[in-house]
Amino acid sequence: MKRGGTFSLARIEPIPGANLALSRTLAVEAVVAEGLDCQRGGRTVVSGISFRVEAGRALALRGPNGSGKTTLLRTIAGYLQPAAGGIEVIRPAACASKPADEGVYHYIGHANGIKPRLSVIENVSFWQGFYSGAADVEAAEDALDAFGLLNLASFSAGHLSQGQARRLGLARLLAARRPVWLLDEPQAALDVASTRLLERAIAAHLASGGLAIVSTHLDLALPDALILELGKPQPAQ
Repeated sequence: MKRGGTFSLARIEPIPGANLALSRTLAVEAVVAEGLDCQRGGRTVVSGISFRVEAGRALALRGPNGSGKTTLLRTIAGYLQPAAGGIEVIRPAACASKPADEGVYHYIGHANGIKPRLSVIENVSFWQGFYSGAADVEAAEDALDAFGLLNLASFSAGHLSQGQARRLGLARLLAARRPVWLLDEPQAALDVASTRLLERAIAAHLASGGLAIVSTHLDLALPDALILELGKPQPAQ
């Protein structure tokens, strides 16, 4: 599916460097940051961050508002350039011919990225095409089912509640699979039952060899997660 066409991309951020023709997920062994400084509005909000997240693991970003969680996620995703240090995506030798970050990230921020004039299933199909260049109705329906939305597939997205809209935004994680999930407060607007659906999706993603970096200040069960506290001095390496 081409950018533009019958769909407007206004206020929807594409993945930098994304290959829209990519039709399959390529494995990632780890995401590594070394001495990372991140800036917002010309001011450094994250300084000297280092971490390594292996496939099958999650990293939880914790810290008060303004501590740089969103800025760090956006820097990892490639929307912002690091002020210092760097981020490396480590792939198996079999993937060495591909750019390191090609087709790697699913970034979901505070906005749900849905088109209100499209139906629920059309929204998921749009994101399938955007991320992978492919259409898979069964995968789209499975994604909606996993987030309790299959019965609303033909429903106009503009009529969804806040919680339903959030679940629809999250459904694209399953409709077009990518190995690294970058999730910024993904449980915002979700009730307890919907949060359990999100936790189940993350657990399945990790079990299949994916990895996730998640900012959260609410209770969210992340299996065997590493914790990175922002807004606190980092220990000497």
